[in-house]
Amino acid sequence: MQNALLIGLSKQMVLERQIDVVANNIANMNTNGFKADRSLFQEYLSSSAHEDNFAGSDRRVSFVQDRATYHDFSQGPTEETKNPLDVAIDGSGFLVVQTPAGERYTRDGNLQINNQGQLVTSDGYQVLGNSGPITFQQTDHDVNIAADGNITVLEGTSTLDSVRGRLRLVSFPEAQRLLKEGSNLYAPGEGAVPVNDTQSMLRQGFIEKSNVNSVAEMSRMIEITRTYTQIATLLQQQSDLHKSAIEKLADVPT
Repeated sequence: MQNALLIGLSKQMVLERQIDVVANNIANMNTNGFKADRSLFQEYLSSSAHEDNFAGSDRRVSFVQDRATYHDFSQGPTEETKNPLDVAIDGSGFLVVQTPAGERYTRDGNLQINNQGQLVTSDGYQVLGNSGPITFQQTDHDVNIAADGNITVLEGTSTLDSVRGRLRLVSFPEAQRLLKEGSNLYAPGEGAVPVNDTQSMLRQGFIEKSNVNSVAEMSRMIEITRTYTQIATLLQQQSDLHKSAIEKLADVPT
């Protein structure tokens, strides 16, 4: 009887943490470049029966343990914006941005030019090129971002391209070690070492959308909620049975 209560409780604790993961995915369905999180589970075995008259299989009590969460780095769908400063990354690369806490990494290619002429993210962080921040002049127009990240412009009345820099793209052999921060940024976790990415390509005028499947995530949330409710009902029944057994055992016949 106690085993049923403990197993049900372990499952409820896992479901509670799992619904937090699903809820965060749903909240970021419309976040550019967002990568969904997934949960990993494993069976935890505990032996609670020690008498020799228990069958071997009855000695093993299986609990549920949420071992970890991992990032789903699958490519999200792209949307054409026709904005020359928007870029979508085809491949596993990340843009590098400068923040007060140091270099951070993002897949959000919704870029802008601030008042100082610097290329920045939608949150105002400088986007770094191979030689540092990328800065435009007031007379620059017709911005072109090539597939390899090279940025050229037409300056004033000139018909010749002027180079303003090349977007720095990096990838991570140990991408699962990246840590999510706010503002759609990743921080390098322990063992997450960036390397220059020459395989990923950029698409100007496009934005990568979130890779969250809204229908699948909503269905998963409903499934988790129903499972939690069913286990709660089972635990209540077990508690009532336990209470009834104690009352009957305490009833001394006269």
